[in-house]
Amino acid sequence: MECHKLDNDKQVFFYEQDFYVLSNFSAFRVEWKGRTFDTSEAAYHWEKFPDDQDAQDMILDAPSAHEAFKIAESQKMFRRQDWDAVKAEIMRDILRAKANQHEYVLRKLLATGDRELIEDSWRDDVWGWGPNRDGQNLLGKLWMEVRAELRGLTHNVELTGAAAGLLPQRPATEGSEVERRVGGQADASAP
Repeated sequence: MECHKLDNDKQVFFYEQDFYVLSNFSAFRVEWKGRTFDTSEAAYHWEKFPDDQDAQDMILDAPSAHEAFKIAESQKMFRRQDWDAVKAEIMRDILRAKANQHEYVLRKLLATGDRELIEDSWRDDVWGWGPNRDGQNLLGKLWMEVRAELRGLTHNVELTGAAAGLLPQRPATEGSEVERRVGGQADASAP
């Protein structure tokens, strides 16, 4: 079992630690809807503007994940109306794509075992656990869903508060292509 810094036998923290590959800011290109994004963060923000080609182009061309975030924030008045209702599902699909496209990400995800995944962000109490360590941790919960799907397990992540309405229960997939490719192994050694 891999443990670093705050990690323990029940929890894995990602943001700037060894499991940084699970962060949306990690430099793993994602093929998404016919385009190549430098990070999953950029793909996520691009999805906010399906009717604004200029905003999408600026995000696609952003030199960093942080810059993609800043562009999306500056264009927020043009964001799709249903964003809050669809953002978790979109993020889940982007995470699936990231794990499917990068064997190293997949192996690191599986190497977390059954531990709780926590985005250790001191800034973000929606996607991470925030400054008081009591945030919603939606990104960690979505990664746990993807991990369970990859293993063919039933989704059983407890959701509370506002998060409960954002993450619909989904049945696990059996024998996914990704699972067959790595043979269910949790070896997280570098490629």
